Amino acid sequence: MDREQAKKRIGELTGELNRHNYLYYVLDAPEISDEQYDAMLMELERLEEQYPDLRRPDSPTQRVGGEPSEIFETVEHSVPMLSLDKSFSEEELVEFDRRLKRHLGLDESEQIDYVCELKIDGLAVSIRYEDGLLVQGTTRGDGTRGEDITANLKTVRTIPLRLRGTPPALIEVRGEVFLPIPEFERINEERAARGEPLFANPRNCAAGSVRQLDPAITASRRLDIFCYGTGAIEGASFETHSEELELLRRLGCKVNPEIASVASIEEAVEYCRSWTDRRASLDYEVDGVVVKVDSIALQREAGATAHGPRWATAFKFPAVEAETVVRDIEVTVARTGQLTPVAIMEPVFVDGSTVSRAVLHNEDEVARKDIRIGDHVIIRKAGDVIPEVVRPLPEKRDGDEREFVMPTHCPICGTEAERIEGEAVRRCPNLNCPARRLSLLTHWASRQAMDIDGLGPAVATQLLDRGLVERPEDLYTLRVEDIIDLERMGERSAQNLIDAIEASKGRGLERLLYALGILHVGRTAARRLVQHYSSLREIADADQEELEQIPDIGPAIAESIVSYFARPDNADLPERLEALGIDTTSAEPPAGEASALSGLTFVFTGALEQMTRAEAEELVEQLGGRATSSVSGNTDYVVAGPGAGSKLERARELGVEILSEDEFLAMVADAQR
Repeated sequence: MDREQAKKRIGELTGELNRHNYLYYVLDAPEISDEQYDAMLMELERLEEQYPDLRRPDSPTQRVGGEPSEIFETVEHSVPMLSLDKSFSEEELVEFDRRLKRHLGLDESEQIDYVCELKIDGLAVSIRYEDGLLVQGTTRGDGTRGEDITANLKTVRTIPLRLRGTPPALIEVRGEVFLPIPEFERINEERAARGEPLFANPRNCAAGSVRQLDPAITASRRLDIFCYGTGAIEGASFETHSEELELLRRLGCKVNPEIASVASIEEAVEYCRSWTDRRASLDYEVDGVVVKVDSIALQREAGATAHGPRWATAFKFPAVEAETVVRDIEVTVARTGQLTPVAIMEPVFVDGSTVSRAVLHNEDEVARKDIRIGDHVIIRKAGDVIPEVVRPLPEKRDGDEREFVMPTHCPICGTEAERIEGEAVRRCPNLNCPARRLSLLTHWASRQAMDIDGLGPAVATQLLDRGLVERPEDLYTLRVEDIIDLERMGERSAQNLIDAIEASKGRGLERLLYALGILHVGRTAARRLVQHYSSLREIADADQEELEQIPDIGPAIAESIVSYFARPDNADLPERLEALGIDTTSAEPPAGEASALSGLTFVFTGALEQMTRAEAEELVEQLGGRATSSVSGNTDYVVAGPGAGSKLERARELGVEILSEDEFLAMVADAQR
């Protein structure tokens, strides 16, 4: 076969194989046998091997995965991938409809057409097509920027490499990559046979598969996708979301078959209620229903907050409960020395993952719930994430159960534990307790503290066990040759870790304060401190009375800070950290005239409709004000939304000025001028 004949045949085979891929994977309506498909694919592979320059960009041979990548490049989304506000009950779903109508100026009796879509528990992606050809695929990331995973997404057979029909000149297809439950079970069975750790749930497996540096591993996982919308688009338009979904179907994208258009919020509630009961019948994981306004014009009019669109909400299914048995109750030790009882349970599958441990918080909580070793208990996931023991089943006790007794000494180092009056927890006072040192080191490296990528519990344990590190500051004296011999630590990994440690030096005073692990000093207290002090040395030199004058820094926090820096080994800590090159200062306050909100104290209560409470509080602080959680004589304004209760009454009693959300936003607009 000469070159021209090969070029023609490659084109024929590529088009025909892509058509059969669409029929098989998207429509589930194959026209040929697997043997016939394989024979065509082998012919194409032979021709492409003979004429590699004739391989087309949409060739199905690309789906097996290309060369491994060293790193994912960051890509900025041309249209942000916003997150959704959540509704946790039918009542909240109805309130979403009421709130939307008020914002749109509609009468409550008027109905809005909605589209209801199952909320797939996977990984959101954006796939960019130019002239119908797949040119880039990215993760959602932080909504503004994601990672380029083009090679990996090309291995997902339900994602078309070339769109069908007459596609727009440019279209970004948004979808959720997921792992079907049967495939998840197959992967875990194979991993178990090889003695490898099992994936916790299909979502984790899907997310890990999509972000593999080697596309061949992604290809072996048999991922799937459901497409639910578009980002940037040129050369096509639609008036409703239903039309948008129909366009995706025509272009060959896989759209969930269970999507329904409804004529009112009551019908949307019924759809959610129906799938709450039926979700177990699906062969993929779903954790709720997304309810979207169908009209694009109404979507535009409704707009979005900084958090997400006002025209959509994610209804979350109620937490799934399961029964299991408490085999033991162990006690863990945290960085602050806190002793925490943890239930060790018979493994049970709950709402997408296998659960075998649940934190019981403190000895009083165990006594209040009367949880005993050997009890049958009901567990669920609090907030769909954290396993929680709801209650024991005393009717199933047989007399062999044992009451839990909190140890009087630290289970790790044997030091006598202390329980300060007024606190619900016992603590190990030994600062050199191995458990406390490990917990502090991993806390220091955590994302919200110094954000040292690659320094997890396994690496931290080895650093401590080998005497390479005693305190977090010792990290900054490590060299590649010191850590290259650690388990699973090659030369590249060692260099990456040293680079991450070096980068953490510039995180700034607020995150440094949080990283130190001072008792009672969380992120909020750290933020308050850097608003009043410009360096760690200034904070270390402050006395308790001075610290207590700072808003939200009460006697307990102030005493803890003073005690921390009074310890002999911390007396010169600011200077030691500075000598290591760590930034111990806060940013300079912005220059210019003070904002109209400077010095004012706000309290937010009730439901806000145009932003979340956290966003409102952050806005106040950006403009020089202060947001607190309680109303007092020092409060300047209370911003009250629907559902405001005791805080609103307290404001009226004290004569504090009360603002609506619109009045607050008008004040903010004036302050920003």
